[in-house]
Amino acid sequence: MKKILGTTLMLLGLTVFGQAKEDSIQFAKISTEILNKGKAYNELRELTKNIGHRLSGSASYEKAVTWAEQKLRDAGADKVWLQEVMVPVWVRGKESLHIKTSNGKWKSLKMLSLGNSEGTEGKDVSGEIIMIRSMEEYDKLLPEQVKDKIVFFNYPFSQTYIETFRGYGDAAKYRSTAASLTAKKGGKFAIIRSLSSAFDDVPHTGSMRYQDDKKIPAVAVGSTTADELAELLKSQKITAKLNSNCGMKGEKLSHSVIGEITGKKDKSVIVVGGHLDSWDVGEGAHDDGSGIVQSIEVLRTFKNLGIQNNHTIRVVCFANEENGVKGGIMYGKTVKENNEKHLFAIETDAGGFTPRGISLDMDNEKRKQIQSWADLFLPYGVYDFKNTYSGTDLYPLHDLGIPTAELVPDSQRYFDIHHTEEDTFEKVNRRELLLGASTLTQIIYMIDKNW
Repeated sequence: MKKILGTTLMLLGLTVFGQAKEDSIQFAKISTEILNKGKAYNELRELTKNIGHRLSGSASYEKAVTWAEQKLRDAGADKVWLQEVMVPVWVRGKESLHIKTSNGKWKSLKMLSLGNSEGTEGKDVSGEIIMIRSMEEYDKLLPEQVKDKIVFFNYPFSQTYIETFRGYGDAAKYRSTAASLTAKKGGKFAIIRSLSSAFDDVPHTGSMRYQDDKKIPAVAVGSTTADELAELLKSQKITAKLNSNCGMKGEKLSHSVIGEITGKKDKSVIVVGGHLDSWDVGEGAHDDGSGIVQSIEVLRTFKNLGIQNNHTIRVVCFANEENGVKGGIMYGKTVKENNEKHLFAIETDAGGFTPRGISLDMDNEKRKQIQSWADLFLPYGVYDFKNTYSGTDLYPLHDLGIPTAELVPDSQRYFDIHHTEEDTFEKVNRRELLLGASTLTQIIYMIDKNW
């Protein structure tokens, strides 16, 4: 009996070893294919240089839809379609911010209105600046101290966190709520210190939201300007003057772009995707052109290597992640209505930098199974499987009980350029971008094979 048991265990061990060796060989094939023949970098150049930034509802976004549809066909998708989505239309228009001391001249400041903010309808709106450094400090202000003032929320992006997304999450509440908090106590408009890990004078835009019907403007300034403004306020009164034409212009019909290769075993779906839209500054290269071209590369690599996928591999180029998440919401709604089985979904929306891990937002059993594959990823510099969040577009799928995930690139440079004019093609490194595409393909391969 002991001999039989020993033989069985030996055979099981050989089987596991053989499977691991087979997977290791396939990982190497995927990496070699993408690093040598991958088209993601050239396609990112096309997207950023020929189309540029792609705010939802804009003409450039519609060009991106046509571009993505064709690229999915070129990559070998069996089926490509557009999913209708109603998206908000926000327009920036001309904008300016000036300050002056009681005895000085007006000085122009670099600034950007926050996304979805209302403007001043082209009129000058001015008032004295008061500065707060935290929510606790704001809460202590009486309405009469804020009435007719400009509130400057000077909360710095924390340099303490090694994972810079934690610093971003910590500071993001100031961007999203500054306008409504200022309006609640009678202020005229809000200025925030940009959510930036850099020490420069580049303003960062990004989405904000109104909590009630009183909608006043909110703008962001770069770190250098914020520091200079704080220093001036120590010794004198400062007046700010804003003139902006931004605002919401209703909704319009737009589309997410979807392509897939059909599964040989069943029609269960594995999703890989990013968001096709971007803010209206820069070129949307890291956020999230990189994610789009990496996702298309996954599909192309399955086809080029002749990998016979068991389940349907679907690429989703989501509409309107930046200022509404309408594409993600619509996709989740359609999955629910059609009772379409999804095994797994992963988004790549953290930049095209070197991949370091995969964040797993799922039950412990599935998380542990993926973590058991860590040794396969380690030769490619991918080691971090401890995080438990996933991409914004995937929250509707997660709410349906579908295991979701997100690619985790090195984040140290991401928030230097996030939501700025600096997010351009030149900031993306070819090898880093393709390594991310390789990691995505490898995890999709393992999910397809084992689930």
